[in-house]
Amino acid sequence: MRRGRFIRRAAAGGLLIVAALALSGCNSIGGFAGAAAGVASGAVTSNPAVGYAIGIGVQAATDATTKYIFRNWQKAEQDEIAAIIGNLEVGQSRRWAIVHQIAYGNEHGEVRVTRTIDTPLALCKEAIMSVDTGEGAQLKRAWYVTSACRSDDVWKWAAAEPAVERWGSLQ
Repeated sequence: MRRGRFIRRAAAGGLLIVAALALSGCNSIGGFAGAAAGVASGAVTSNPAVGYAIGIGVQAATDATTKYIFRNWQKAEQDEIAAIIGNLEVGQSRRWAIVHQIAYGNEHGEVRVTRTIDTPLALCKEAIMSVDTGEGAQLKRAWYVTSACRSDDVWKWAAAEPAVERWGSLQ
């Protein structure tokens, strides 16, 4: 009887954690995963120190994995925009879009090349780019200034800004 009550409480706790994860931002995933692992392992081993250690380890691993995934998504978006910038002449514009394997963080907008910067060190292009959110009457467009430079035959993102505002702490 006591074991059945424990299992029901653990299941209810798990559902609460899943609901909290669904409602929280991505920055909370590691904390919730660590807390869930810590509580579960502490309850199983009856040793809070073991639960705490496991919880901290799971949180660190989850946070590192999440940051790695978002950095790769950011790089894919930047590479897509840089490739478009490389193919445009000054004054030209084109739509851009990125679609990830997991339907989260898919972005789109427009990019316009404003000038070419040709130096002995590198060929670069400055551009303005938009990130569009919403559709129709709800469409909001935020504009950013960026640069892309050619490295061998590949155009790469060359601007640290608008890193903080646009990319958060991932840059």
